[in-house]
Amino acid sequence: MAAPAAVLQSEWTKIRSVRSTVWTLALAFLVTVALGAVICLVFNNTWDNLSDSDKVTFDATQTSFFGMTLGQLALIVFGVLVMSSEYSTGMIRTSLAAVPQRGTFYFSKVAVAGLLALVVGMATSFLTFFLGQALLGSHKAHLGDHGVFRAVLGAGLYMTLLVLLCVGAAAMLRSPMLGLGILMPFFFLVSPILAAVPKVKTVARYFPDQAGRKIMEVVPSSDNHTSYGPWGGMAIMAVWVAAALLGGYVVLRRRDA
Repeated sequence: MAAPAAVLQSEWTKIRSVRSTVWTLALAFLVTVALGAVICLVFNNTWDNLSDSDKVTFDATQTSFFGMTLGQLALIVFGVLVMSSEYSTGMIRTSLAAVPQRGTFYFSKVAVAGLLALVVGMATSFLTFFLGQALLGSHKAHLGDHGVFRAVLGAGLYMTLLVLLCVGAAAMLRSPMLGLGILMPFFFLVSPILAAVPKVKTVARYFPDQAGRKIMEVVPSSDNHTSYGPWGGMAIMAVWVAAALLGGYVVLRRRDA
């Protein structure tokens, strides 16, 4: 019987020894920070061109996190590869032979991936915020302003939950290509498009990304009429994550490697 501490150490070794997984997290960090900085600089330089209504509803904090829309692409890749890369290489058989307790194996992988995503997510969110606000000049928000700290903290939590959601989905799909082929179109095409269609956007607001990203809002948009608040949206995303992780565990328990 494998000791949980040894399994955790093994999963940590797997992640840090595979360059693709390390680089995807680094890319998520760089893209989110860099793109957010560029967007903030553009807003500061074109501030006088904004309409009065745009100036009133301007959300300096959320503007810092515009880069996360593209940065989450790397997070999706990381979450999928952490779980499904062993299926593509056949190493899953070796891993389960070494750790026959599938629950221990699965939740150790989830724990290591989640903790790593949390560290990177928090570092990304706080650096993105401070750099973005510095570039916004006199239009910046302060960490002590109402709702700002919650938004910055929530951005890091959003990144963590997104990774865990992808880990659970990848455990169910058991294939990197299938996982990426479903998750990427969903987050980058299906969810944004449905959220913009009047007849279905009420349902789309409960998608994990649409609900989770509400935590990053400090100034509510005029067309946002959700029945839940920032933490309510985070709770909805957490339910999606829990369902995905549970589904991955059930598939791993019931199906052969």
